[in-house]
Amino acid sequence: MLAAHVGGRRVITSADQAAQASGIRPGLPLAQAQARFPDLLVEDADPVEDAAALERLALWALRYSPVVAMDPPAGVLIDISGAAHLMGGELALLDDLIQRLGRSGIRARASAADTIGAAHAMARWAVGPMVAGRGATMAAIGPLPIAALRLDLDTVDRLRALGFETIADLEATPRAPLALRFGSLPGRRLDQALGRLNEALDPIRPPELIETRRAFVEPIGAAETIARYIGLLVEPLCVRLEEQGLGALSLDLTFHRVDNQVQAVRVGLAQPARDPKRLARLLRDQIEKVVPGFGIELMVLAASLTGPLGMRQVGTLSEVPAVDLSGLVDTLANRIGADRIYRRALVESELPERSVGRVPALAPATGTSWLAGWPRPTRLLAPPERVDTLALLPDLPPVSFTWRSVRRKVMRADGPERLFGEWHRRDAEMASVRDYFVVEDEAGERFWLFRAGDGEDPAAGNLNWYLHGIFA
Repeated sequence: MLAAHVGGRRVITSADQAAQASGIRPGLPLAQAQARFPDLLVEDADPVEDAAALERLALWALRYSPVVAMDPPAGVLIDISGAAHLMGGELALLDDLIQRLGRSGIRARASAADTIGAAHAMARWAVGPMVAGRGATMAAIGPLPIAALRLDLDTVDRLRALGFETIADLEATPRAPLALRFGSLPGRRLDQALGRLNEALDPIRPPELIETRRAFVEPIGAAETIARYIGLLVEPLCVRLEEQGLGALSLDLTFHRVDNQVQAVRVGLAQPARDPKRLARLLRDQIEKVVPGFGIELMVLAASLTGPLGMRQVGTLSEVPAVDLSGLVDTLANRIGADRIYRRALVESELPERSVGRVPALAPATGTSWLAGWPRPTRLLAPPERVDTLALLPDLPPVSFTWRSVRRKVMRADGPERLFGEWHRRDAEMASVRDYFVVEDEAGERFWLFRAGDGEDPAAGNLNWYLHGIFA
């Protein structure tokens, strides 16, 4: 665990799971912790380095939202209200965030809620990633302990001594006696968590960020006015991008309201671009998500993600212009989510169900092709469907098969084509074998059947027959 000087005494700043299970919490005086457990392993905390690491983590989190703030000592606040749809929703974004951090060796907890206080409490005290929908904040945080309200340790101990254990207990208590005894902090934290009191984020901005901004003497709020100023922000941004030989891959437009609230929208692009008309159109499509409240006093447009984009010759009169689908892809991706816009591409794999995968819509060709010599069906069934067959072992095709309660007589067949399991993926496929046959029934329809196993080694398969594909 780690300890540092706070005021005139040393206190615990971080404790592992075993220590917390024994009742040692951050904020506890080190002397009390050592009195309980004399053999504690304590290291000196480095607040300066911790703050720098937290800042780096907050800058990394800008990939999820244009509005990110640090929540010391070990948290990051991300406003995902304008960007969650690009990741497939709030829960998908949280899962992706936790998995990415986990692959980097950082164990994280995350939750989403309508307020900063509720998200802070759920991320630290709830079980697993949670999303508290609109109107469900109290139901989500009510059962949590009062320590989840960002109260100091002394206040938490005093409240517990009076029988307050959960946030719901605190909410059910009259406010005046509570404030008289404990001051305004418990009530203020409770109001912030439940959305009765506004709480603003202090967004972090990387120093190298390319951005333009426009402040207003009189706050604006009309959609037409916002659309006009979007165009005025995009043009100088594109000039700065061109000066550096860059194109935008992600744009963040933040609106600073007069009530100290920050709203943001994010648009992504499939390829680097700096065409002012195109970028402005994508941003204007997001205006309906903006709630100006009592007015917007500052608009900031930033290219949060860029890529190299050199000068390009427009073309000659005799040149046939190339078809450019990037504008259509960008429009659809920002409306329904980038994960829903993709194309199929061939993947190197022996097994048919793994030989096709999803790639971004404008990704270059993979250069992969199927092995020549054996035909492949136009439609694959996922997963392959079990069929009843009448067949002779070991290498003969079925005489007939029954699929979806319809018996089909095989008139012609070709095969077998033997495919082996991909042993490098998992041990269970080390000995697996499939024998594929192309068969044609009496109606002229062609099917792709396979038998699992070779009839000799039981580990190769169970000798059942499956329908895996249908030819056009």
